[in-house]
Amino acid sequence: MKFSAIAVFAAVVSTANGFATHQPVALTRGVARKASSLQMSTATETTNLAALATAANEARGLAMDSIAAAHSGHMGLPLGCGEIGASLYGSQMSYYAKDPTWINRDRFILSAGHGSMFLYSWLNLAGFDLSIDELKQFRQHHSQTPGHPEFPNSEHTTPGIECTTGPLGAGVANAVGHAASAKMAAGVYNTEDHEIFNHHIFVLAGDGCFQEGVSAEAAAFAAHEQLDNLVILYDSNEVTLDKMAEYTQSEDIIKRYEAYGWETYEIDGHDLEAVEATIAAAKASDNGKPKFIKCNTIIGKGMEETEGTNAAHGEAGVPYVDNAKKNIGLPEGEKWYVSEGTREFFSEVEAKNKAAYDSWNDTFKAWSEANPELATQLDNAVNDKMMSAEEMFAAIPEMGGAAEATRVSGNKVIQEISKLVPHYVSGSADLHGSCRNYINDAGNFGAGFDKSYANKNLYFGIREHAMGAIMNGFGYHGLFKISGSTFAVFVDYFRPTIRVASLAELNRVSYILTHDSIGVGEDGPTHQPVETVSGLRVIPNLDVYRPADAEETVAAFVSSVTRKDGPTALVFSRQNIDQNDAVPAAERRAGALKGAYVAKKESADLELIIMATGSEVQHALKAAADLPGARVVSVPCMEAFERQSEEYKESVMPSSCTKRIAMEAGVSGLWYKYASKVVGVDRFGFSAPGDIVMSELGMTPENLSAQIADM
Repeated sequence: MKFSAIAVFAAVVSTANGFATHQPVALTRGVARKASSLQMSTATETTNLAALATAANEARGLAMDSIAAAHSGHMGLPLGCGEIGASLYGSQMSYYAKDPTWINRDRFILSAGHGSMFLYSWLNLAGFDLSIDELKQFRQHHSQTPGHPEFPNSEHTTPGIECTTGPLGAGVANAVGHAASAKMAAGVYNTEDHEIFNHHIFVLAGDGCFQEGVSAEAAAFAAHEQLDNLVILYDSNEVTLDKMAEYTQSEDIIKRYEAYGWETYEIDGHDLEAVEATIAAAKASDNGKPKFIKCNTIIGKGMEETEGTNAAHGEAGVPYVDNAKKNIGLPEGEKWYVSEGTREFFSEVEAKNKAAYDSWNDTFKAWSEANPELATQLDNAVNDKMMSAEEMFAAIPEMGGAAEATRVSGNKVIQEISKLVPHYVSGSADLHGSCRNYINDAGNFGAGFDKSYANKNLYFGIREHAMGAIMNGFGYHGLFKISGSTFAVFVDYFRPTIRVASLAELNRVSYILTHDSIGVGEDGPTHQPVETVSGLRVIPNLDVYRPADAEETVAAFVSSVTRKDGPTALVFSRQNIDQNDAVPAAERRAGALKGAYVAKKESADLELIIMATGSEVQHALKAAADLPGARVVSVPCMEAFERQSEEYKESVMPSSCTKRIAMEAGVSGLWYKYASKVVGVDRFGFSAPGDIVMSELGMTPENLSAQIADM
């Protein structure tokens, strides 16, 4: 459905304040719809519209030339969404390209990350530090223009990238996380006298993003928590990769989003005046509803040979680039062409944006002077400053006490972490009561009921996939550290988001995963993880902690908030575990922070090393009690241990001792890196009390002793 701005205006009735709700007006190919009152801004000046239209075509040209040079990429979205990019970067978004990490900037997220040349083209035009030479190196080794957008990390430092995107739908949910984090920032830091957070989150997404379930989970959360600072722009081009979209979808997406509780709009995505007016209206509408703008577009617009078909999605249009550039008015024979007029226009945009940026800085200075403690807290949050691990250890009381589940220990520790790290928040997928990660006296985040945007505990509902992606959004937004909880066995619902957090090096994100083994018991094999912990360990750059007692749990939490280059999974038991009081608390904490340490030293010549983790360390200690030559090594985190010096690793597991056995209530494979024999669980469990399941499957000190005797 392709509509002009005139059609949009004809579909509504003018009032003193803008345009009221309306009855749909039939148009040539359908109905222009808007679910609630559409307040139109003053019409954009004709000269600006002309400049935006020119920029849209030149951005298309940049994308075509870069994809043609690489012989790789996705041309359909950059060509189909030129006017959307022009409006966002040339008019509607608040940003300052010379300070791409300004904390009150509007954020733009390309959920349809395959269309990355759309984003790179606009970043170049808008004055970000992304040169034409980098565009020429699209998808090449060591360039700042990788195939899909990557949040700045050790591999890429491209400015203006707000999320690592590519897995479809995840960017929509990341944007919800951004929006929630922005609401939280406003709730925590804004005062009656000074408003320092009031930005918007924009996300561009396609059909694939809305077919993936994660976007639906996140959309329900966003509407329920009234995230009206969020604007989705739906690139509705009626095409997916294999077929036209009608082959696999027939829903009315406007009605779906209305049902969630979103404010919805539908426009011609190529009509600049309509795009401008609608985005302005969405920004101005602070009515507690997130905004959904269906932009009807032509995929591959301007390339006659492929436009409007699924062939336009990828690089099939490369042979037709020269003709397409000519058709949209670009000079023949010139590659990566940007006119002087477009450069001048964006210089004016930059000057306008700088004025707003400078005005905000004046407000921020006044706010800082009036609120010095908040200013320090915010500075620490933005710059990821906090106590060292050693200082945290000194500040957290020794746990002591009788045997207890590490999820119970975790509840005690998270209270201390919240005090030491004021910008630490936590949430759960409807399992606060079981996972025990609720932060006491910190209130609940959101809208309605007893909630406030200034509070620390998030209720994600039974939406693990969205939880993981929303948490990543918090991490990308860069103001809070966040953890989220569920049962370990359900981590596969959001494993894709953990993978992306790991490759994006999101150290602000951690996962609290309880009920960690067959010890879950009566719920049976559907709820008893056996492969799960090892499945997490194989994700590069993810630290996986499975602590053996309360003091190791302290170390796990401290590591999760002090780590600088990636996320952490904290895997806790449901059942009680003995405390290893024979080793001082300080030694257990320091050793666990290094990933592995000697939990019981041999009293004679070293003959045997027994390794274990989590609830199995207590069995290893009992099995070694009558073996003078046995050393017990607790291994709460393989990844942290591997980062230690060769000298430290040798001191814990001397290479001279080759008689080694490991024990864990999970699959055995990864342990053979360290041990010659493994007592594990290489099968699914069964429904029975936890102690019976553990006994039947060999997770006892008696079985470990028997296995040692057979070595």
